[in-house]
Amino acid sequence: MKNGIHPSNYRFVVFQDMSNGTSFLSKSTAPSRENIKFEDGNEYPLIKLEISNTSHPFYTGKMKLVDTAGRVDKFNTRYKDHMGKKK
Repeated sequence: MKNGIHPSNYRFVVFQDMSNGTSFLSKSTAPSRENIKFEDGNEYPLIKLEISNTSHPFYTGKMKLVDTAGRVDKFNTRYKDHMGKKK
């Protein structure tokens, strides 16, 4: 590894899957403005995830993806006039 190119400010953070509420503790350099009290009783920075291995269809075996941000609806609304038209 090259010296001086990797971050040195790793710290423990809690990652929380917002689709099902599952949380896990890991190390990260990602910035966070929120904190959460974890199950060990300590307070850590919180990183919110839209999807994780506990809710992703590949890992759960369910073939339905939860669209927490409504992106599919936004896409369909925005491009409904353009869908199906040939140029």
